[in-house]
Amino acid sequence: MGKRVYDLRHTRLTKWLNDGIPPAQVADWAGNSVPVLLAIYARCVDGQLPDLKRRLEAAGDLEDLPASD
Repeated sequence: MGKRVYDLRHTRLTKWLNDGIPPAQVADWAGNSVPVLLAIYARCVDGQLPDLKRRLEAAGDLEDLPASD
């Protein structure tokens, strides 16, 4: 396969974060703290903002926001 175990771990953690699993849960599974996890993987999380805006608007926590991206 040509991958190091660490490479596979990085791929899995990134996928979990991109799939919307809460960072606290991913950090627990990874054996890291949330600050350490986010310091390393925050730049990997992508594409969740539209879903988060919809959820906050549906809960009444935000005014209607203009669409972005």
